[in-house]
Amino acid sequence: MARVLVVGSGLAGLIAAVRATDTGHRVTLVTKAALSDSNTRYAQGGIAAALFPDDSVDAHILDTLRAGAGLCDPAAVQVLCEEGPARVRDLIRFGVDFDRDESGITRGLEAAHSRSRVLHAGGDATGAAIETALVHTVRERANRAHALGGDQITIHEHTMLVDLIVDDGRVSGALLLGPDGAQLAVSADAVILATGGAGALYKHTTNPAIATGDGVAAAWRAGAAIADVEFYQFHPTALAVPGTPLVSEAVRGEGAVLLSSQGERFMPAIHPDAELAPRDIVARSIAAQMKKQDGAPVLLDATGLGRELLEGRFPTITAACRAAGLDWALEPIPVAPAAHYWMGGVATDGWGRTSLAGLFAVGEVARTGAHGANRLASNSLLEAAVFADRAVRALGEPEQRPPLFDDGTLPAGDPVDSDVDDAFAAFDAGLGDAHTLVDRAALQDLLWEAAGVHRAGTGLTRAAVTLAGWQAVDRRQAGVAELETGNLLDLGRLIVAAALAREESRGAHHRADFPDSRPELARPRFTRRLMRPTHSFVTVPPQPSEAIAC
Repeated sequence: MARVLVVGSGLAGLIAAVRATDTGHRVTLVTKAALSDSNTRYAQGGIAAALFPDDSVDAHILDTLRAGAGLCDPAAVQVLCEEGPARVRDLIRFGVDFDRDESGITRGLEAAHSRSRVLHAGGDATGAAIETALVHTVRERANRAHALGGDQITIHEHTMLVDLIVDDGRVSGALLLGPDGAQLAVSADAVILATGGAGALYKHTTNPAIATGDGVAAAWRAGAAIADVEFYQFHPTALAVPGTPLVSEAVRGEGAVLLSSQGERFMPAIHPDAELAPRDIVARSIAAQMKKQDGAPVLLDATGLGRELLEGRFPTITAACRAAGLDWALEPIPVAPAAHYWMGGVATDGWGRTSLAGLFAVGEVARTGAHGANRLASNSLLEAAVFADRAVRALGEPEQRPPLFDDGTLPAGDPVDSDVDDAFAAFDAGLGDAHTLVDRAALQDLLWEAAGVHRAGTGLTRAAVTLAGWQAVDRRQAGVAELETGNLLDLGRLIVAAALAREESRGAHHRADFPDSRPELARPRFTRRLMRPTHSFVTVPPQPSEAIAC
């Protein structure tokens, strides 16, 4: 059995840890904050699956492909939708108590779904309910093992991924920063990245502060292929107050409508599905309306739903409104788009394998192809569960050659490869005193303005120049916040370069200078970093090394 290092404790990481432990592998689970802190915890809407008699896997597949704007991998979508119901049943067995009514499990409708198929728990606290149940399951496994004198699973909280260790093209462990501030090399037969997204790239995000893209950045530095990083989904409706708490799409699914600052509906004139149009369309429409209003947020009117439904179905949002001095049962509330979910990430096959042997990626850190250019609402938790389960199953199979991604789909010299690598070449070469230490707030402002809901070549080009002049603190001597900011700088460069290279508008990526989709560009874009001697830190064997089940 393998020694497995799982990095991250959201739904994907916890499922991977439980499955790997139950299969007999020796597991070390590390997480940057407390075990229960993750993006999963903040998910409101629910988890989508074709579980009901009036629904079908085929219908779920079609909805997912339609939302993905021509960029989904059909094989990944089929896996997601076919295996999704079984993974939801697993969650129920792990103790997730989905909401019920007289007919059984309650289900809701969300944007771009043709059926009501979204399960929720605690009203709008689905992610928290899932996280709580899985944390309990993981701790129960660890406590049972330790009581019997075993070390099948060991948990390390407040432990951050610094970089991956690569020996002869194979990932053999990771360099971690422990709670004592010391860096430690940990060896493993397999590393499963489950580190989530990078909402902290933007000044307005529904993500927690810990979402700094650590796994994607580390995989990129190690030479793994990444894909489609230009596609960042902006949730249309975050409460326009400090902290930008999420206002679930399920609110619009129940019948809430969007209004201009003058109290007029504007979505029916834009899309036949109005407020339930795909997320990218609703987010851009809100941003355009806000521009007409000199930046003032639009209004979400849920007053017609009644206080009983709002407080019973959406207790988390109700509490956020009250904290901001708002009563959404009596008045429309101000909302605006915010960074929410990353469709791009570390490229994987249908079993979570990356282009580097020994490295798997699951959850939001991964680009499986299931979401395409625009994720269907409530498919993210489902993807995390499905592909985490598949990655652990792959551990038990004879090892295969890592999948190849980039060179079979891109023509020679494709601009995303050269642009991204040129950005890092300039960074590596250094500009002496001209370099400025990156400031996270300035980086977030820059990404929001240049690579946010609306983009254009001129703004992206200026952002690329600015990013080339910034540098991060030496990772060998950095603390958690400095490591995070360095990761965000790497990822900001990647997103800007990829957004410049994709000269079209598709899904969540919209460029004013290329407003139309181009059929010939309806394909993923893969790239990997060209390794240089200056980055030999990822290829140095770990000294000292520590056994995985420490």
